[in-house]
Amino acid sequence: MSSTHPPFRASDGERDRAIDELRDRAVEGRISHDTFVGRVDQALRARNRHELDDLVADLPRRRTFRQRLTDAVSSASDFTTRLQAAWRKPRLPRLALPDDHRVRYVVGRGSACDLVLSDLTVSRVHAELRREDDGGWMLVDLGSLNGTRLNGWRLVGPAKIKSGDEISFGDCGFLVNAGQLT
Repeated sequence: MSSTHPPFRASDGERDRAIDELRDRAVEGRISHDTFVGRVDQALRARNRHELDDLVADLPRRRTFRQRLTDAVSSASDFTTRLQAAWRKPRLPRLALPDDHRVRYVVGRGSACDLVLSDLTVSRVHAELRREDDGGWMLVDLGSLNGTRLNGWRLVGPAKIKSGDEISFGDCGFLVNAGQLT
C-alpha cells in the first residue's frame, strides 16, 4: 500500500518571496502590469510550493553582478567617448551682428554681399539677416543650394535668431554673439 502525502502547504514567507520576485520583474519592465497583477492574485491563492514555483519559473533571470558591472563600465565608456568627441568638435567662430541702424544684411559668396564667405558651399546670394522692429533678428534663406541652418535645422522660412544660436550657411557655421541680440 503506497501512501502519497499531499504537497506541503505554502508558507506566508514563500508567498512573500514569490510576490517580491514578481514585483522586481515588473519594476525592471520584464513583465507587464497586467501579468504582475494576475500572478500576485494566483500567488495569494496558491495552495502549495509547487504552484508558487510555477508562477516564477518562466520569469527572465536576474542580471548577475558581472553583467551589471559590465553594463556600468560600458555606459561610462560610452559617455567618455561622447564627451571626447564633443570636446574635439571644432569651435564655431562668433558672428557679432552689427550695432548700426541698417535693417538688412546679405550673406553670400558674391562680392556685393555684406558678409562675404568664400566657401564653395555658400551660394553667391545665400541668406539674409533682417532686423525687426523690436530689435530682434530674423534669418532668411534666399533659395541657396546648400541651405541655411539654425541650430542644425534647415530653414524652410524666416526664423528668429537669438544669442547663442548656431547658424550655418552651407558648410560655414557661426555662433551668434551674445551681447548683440535681445
